[in-house]
Amino acid sequence: MNNEETQLKAICQTFCLRGEYQGYEVINSGHINTTYRVFYQRDGVLKDYIVQQVNTYVFQDPVGVMENISAVTEFIRAKIKQVKETAKRNVLHYKQTADGKYYTLTEDGGFWRCCRYIDESVCFLKPENLKVIEESGKAFGEFQLQLADFPVEKLSIVIPHFHNTIRRYDAFRDAIAENAKNRVAELAEEIEGYLALEELATKPYRLQREGVLPLRVTHNDTKTSNVLFDAKTFEHLSVIDLDTVMPGLVAFDFGDAIRVAASTGEEDERDLSTVAVDMEKYEAFTRGFVREIGDFITEAEKASLALGAVAMTVECGVRFLTDYINGDIYFKIHYPDQNLVRAKCHLKLARDMITHLDEMQAIVDKYFNENK
Repeated sequence: MNNEETQLKAICQTFCLRGEYQGYEVINSGHINTTYRVFYQRDGVLKDYIVQQVNTYVFQDPVGVMENISAVTEFIRAKIKQVKETAKRNVLHYKQTADGKYYTLTEDGGFWRCCRYIDESVCFLKPENLKVIEESGKAFGEFQLQLADFPVEKLSIVIPHFHNTIRRYDAFRDAIAENAKNRVAELAEEIEGYLALEELATKPYRLQREGVLPLRVTHNDTKTSNVLFDAKTFEHLSVIDLDTVMPGLVAFDFGDAIRVAASTGEEDERDLSTVAVDMEKYEAFTRGFVREIGDFITEAEKASLALGAVAMTVECGVRFLTDYINGDIYFKIHYPDQNLVRAKCHLKLARDMITHLDEMQAIVDKYFNENK
């Protein structure tokens, strides 16, 4: 047994996992935390668990992260068990240590957590299947509905100003002024393009600040890959990757999902002629989201959903361009101008969304009217 496995087994014992330890495998799909799948044998049945070391450089308040996650998942669990015999496949279940904590610390400063693995599940990075896209919409709409009466003020702000688009633009201007890597001269078209979208992109945040849009419990990373689906039926099971759960806007969760799920290209597509919003995929996600979320959100929130897609696409693009100007110090890149390529791609996608904005909102309205 190597040192890694010895430590992993000791961590599992801290979380009081019952049965006989069988082994582990490394899961490499994530980019932030270190993740393992661990196997135990109990009563002749193989049990799987996910054990993670949280990246405390990214999440500098890991205790706050776990307090948020445990509060939200236990709240959802209680809701599900009011209507189902078990919630095992429909919400993450984090294990507790002997002293009742949802995390443990190792001598080297590592911050660890453990949850039950959801059997016979699968996730998709960027699906083409419209059923999967609609089911991902259902998953995030259901997540909102389940947490509609959760006291949002009890959540920690684990990443301050995460979707503060005004601050994102301030940082963008600061980067332009500093011009740390002498790249600004080559970026006149992109800089002008993003500055022209500032008023529209910052509108949802300004509406929240003015009290028009309320804060809700939001996921803040609503990629399709953060939903588990049944491996046979492709029906949604559970939302995962809850590290960024905190107060936010429904429009931002909806919008960030659309940015990924309804784009015709990858986020770093070089051929901009192929980049657009796929309205068929947009409608599939919207149909699932709205039919699940029901009618609990306000009229102002409903009217902000399509705009949220523009805002999140622009915000991400501004962040990519800011990072390129600063010398690629934040986002991981795999080739020298990847952040610039990402920024150009997002600018093209946002502009195409704007040309379809009325149609996008009409689709939102259509499915909300179904609920009446």
